[in-house]
Amino acid sequence: MTSQNFTTSFTVQEPAEAVFKAVTNVRGWWTGEIDGSADTLGAAFTYRYPDLHYSRQEVTELVPDRKVVWRVTEAQLTFLQDPAEWAGTEIAFELVPHGTGTEVHFAHRGLRSDFECFDTCSSAWGFFVNGSLRRLITTGEGPATPPWEAG
Repeated sequence: MTSQNFTTSFTVQEPAEAVFKAVTNVRGWWTGEIDGSADTLGAAFTYRYPDLHYSRQEVTELVPDRKVVWRVTEAQLTFLQDPAEWAGTEIAFELVPHGTGTEVHFAHRGLRSDFECFDTCSSAWGFFVNGSLRRLITTGEGPATPPWEAG
């Protein structure tokens, strides 16, 4: 059976307000070039990692301290046979209070397990969500060097 989404989650001892602020601060936890913003409903931003990845995301849902959803409207992943594989997918964050902290539930909806990108992209999401985003929330520091940049 083909999975229709990539999901991961983690819990931090920080309030949902701080987590929400970190999630919408894309420059704070992604590497690469980012233009635009992700902190307002209807806003759009582009992500570019030279020679490998370009995508444009629109903020389609924004519930302060609870939920953020981005719809990928354009994608150009040059390392794939179908560079537009991400187009039409959604990237979603749900924040759930958990004691004095917050559970962060992440899903890349439509990133199917039979996609060429699934293994590489799920590994990258693991780095960005479970690594960089979590680090930004818990320490205030930006992303570490991604494994694909470490030499």
